[in-house]
Amino acid sequence: MASILFKWLLLYALNVHSLPVHPIFVSVTQIEHNVKEKSLEISCKIFTDDFEKVLRTLYKTKIDLLDNSLHNKMAPVVYAYISKHLQMSVNGKPVKIKWIGYEQNEEGIMSYLQADDISSVKVIEITDNILYEYKSEQISLIHVIVNGLRKSTKLNNPEDKTLFEF
Repeated sequence: MASILFKWLLLYALNVHSLPVHPIFVSVTQIEHNVKEKSLEISCKIFTDDFEKVLRTLYKTKIDLLDNSLHNKMAPVVYAYISKHLQMSVNGKPVKIKWIGYEQNEEGIMSYLQADDISSVKVIEITDNILYEYKSEQISLIHVIVNGLRKSTKLNNPEDKTLFEF
């Protein structure tokens, strides 16, 4: 009996340790229209380990998004990457996205951005190809909230464009 239990435990341990760190490759972008401030409040959550690998490959420099002493040095790198891979237009006009900052949030990096002078949102077009160069299985989940109404979509790599109408 003990040898059967041992075999099952060994099989379980081998299977658990052979799994990747996380079996899903996803980024989550949320965009909320703030009517009072006439702005879009944008947040992007990206798995830290995947994000660091991509940044190291692209920028050929030391990347450590978890080291607080490097936070100020990493912020421009994070912003450069996100601003290249996340673009949008509102009501047919391109939107300039400004950087607010980033922080560690559980197993991911949460980046915060903002677009100003957006008094209303009828149509928002989004291009999101965050980490598409990293994994062909990469997924982008996008949530847009306008006037309390939330709409969402999922983009599977290489699909990177979507449109929301309110």
